[in-house]
Amino acid sequence: MKTNKSYTKRIRVTRTGKMMVRVKGQNHFNAKASGSTRSAKRRSVTLNLTAKVRARFLPGSGAK
Repeated sequence: MKTNKSYTKRIRVTRTGKMMVRVKGQNHFNAKASGSTRSAKRRSVTLNLTAKVRARFLPGSGAK
């Protein structure tokens, strides 16, 4: 099975193996959000995937 390339371009893997992604909802309509909300959206968050999803989208990651 091939890796889903559009999915992998949104993920960054750290040295320890954690997967980091951008926070959702930061493309538009952010002007009325509070400053703390906007600054929180600039940070990355960890992505927790089940083994089934990881096997479907990231088959080369060693998921069974």
